[in-house]
Amino acid sequence: MTQQEPRRDSPSRILEAADELLGETGYDGTSIRDVARRAGVNKALVFYYFSTKAELFERVLERYHTDCVAALARAAASGGDEIARLHQVTDAYLDFVTTNQRYARLIQQMVSGGDAEQTLVERNLTPFYDHVTGLLGSLSPEFGPRAARQLYITLSGAVLNYCTYAPALASRWGDDPMSSPALEDRRAHVHWIIDTLAGQLRATAQA
Repeated sequence: MTQQEPRRDSPSRILEAADELLGETGYDGTSIRDVARRAGVNKALVFYYFSTKAELFERVLERYHTDCVAALARAAASGGDEIARLHQVTDAYLDFVTTNQRYARLIQQMVSGGDAEQTLVERNLTPFYDHVTGLLGSLSPEFGPRAARQLYITLSGAVLNYCTYAPALASRWGDDPMSSPALEDRRAHVHWIIDTLAGQLRATAQA
């Protein structure tokens, strides 16, 4: 087989290389040549499978998107009232992000990019947004500081920012923020945020 001939494992190797590089250097800082070099193939083979750089990176995020949607859907269907399901959905999101630690870096790298990157990020943030705002819709006003869309930013930031910022604090904490005990502390903290916010929303609704 020559270097130009496609191999069955080539697409997955290319996607994995693009995933690594996107997290390391961002969309603008990564070229198809870089991806080909990391994957151990030539540039022509990358274009054989992916017609543009945008398509390649969309496929990278699509892999995460598919798994995330499935996890959140299972959690949302697990029963209970709105707040119980919000706990379950947020737990599923936390599990997904901590299991796929590149995902948080990819999202935060791309969210500061141009229109093309913003579109990809929007598509991948939508599932959690829809679940959170849907579950809080009966408790939150449509607009204002207690609106569900504001609460989504709070909860998604509580998950995503932990996975990007906490590892940089390991030396200050004196332990590994991504260890099982630390992640259980984080989970309990996020549950406390949800319960505190829900209590305030219910008190305001009943006033």
